[in-house]
Amino acid sequence: MTARVALVTGASRGAGRGIARGFGELGYTVYVTGRTVAPGDAKGWDGSVLPGTVAETAAEVTAAGGKGIAVMCDHSDDTQVAALFEQIEREQGRLDVLVNNATYIHHQLIEKKPFWEKELAAANILDVGLRSAYVASWHAAQMMVKQGSGIIAFGSSFGGSCYMHGPAYGAQKAGVDKFAHDMEHDLRGTGVVTVSIWMGPLVTERSLIARETNPEQYEGFIETAENPEFTAHIIDAIDRAPNRDELSGQTLIAAEIAQQLGVTDRGNVRPSYREMLGSPRPKNPAAVY
Repeated sequence: MTARVALVTGASRGAGRGIARGFGELGYTVYVTGRTVAPGDAKGWDGSVLPGTVAETAAEVTAAGGKGIAVMCDHSDDTQVAALFEQIEREQGRLDVLVNNATYIHHQLIEKKPFWEKELAAANILDVGLRSAYVASWHAAQMMVKQGSGIIAFGSSFGGSCYMHGPAYGAQKAGVDKFAHDMEHDLRGTGVVTVSIWMGPLVTERSLIARETNPEQYEGFIETAENPEFTAHIIDAIDRAPNRDELSGQTLIAAEIAQQLGVTDRGNVRPSYREMLGSPRPKNPAAVY
């Protein structure tokens, strides 16, 4: 069979890096985008240098069993994004999965301060994170509708429905949840589906640093945190599910939909964290509980 093709945006490190590896484990050809081509460009919460480049992630995808293709792309630049999709069209002729993961992470994100005491740049998540997801989805939809299949997924979190890291972060998460819901309306009947995934705490470079810098806040979460590869396996399962059309447009809690579809995280069944976070629920009209 011809390998399925996925695009994971913002995959130099963090959730995107793990999601890309997860698709590699499933044999996908995976385009991984990001701005980091040389180690040292990104810093953790404590100022330490974070590892990860797009080339390293692509190599990990290949090592996992797929084919990784690295593309340096700044998702705040529409011209670069257009060139990315032209490259995928030219090289593969199709796109089966888009994972909108690229998100601006401000260095004060997890600081316990009101929004006006943080730098105004924290609002950049509404550019790379919200608008960038719309732009990538716009391009992907054109390819997918033409081929009559595909899934557009948005990486989201419980912050779309409860207070988490401040209003800019919350607005971005609520925004992509709404994108999934409304894009489904337009895509209905085309063979293309959309979902927004509320991931639980993830094992990433930044979360491990957060545990060290804010142990009282993060220690309990990390102990049961999800591996980001888990998210890729969930998205693949949704796209293959007999009820994929019913799931389309919904905001889904990763741990809960995984149980419905029989997907585990390295053999582990993950908690949904709903009770721990005050039982937030997806608020769109098509939500599944």
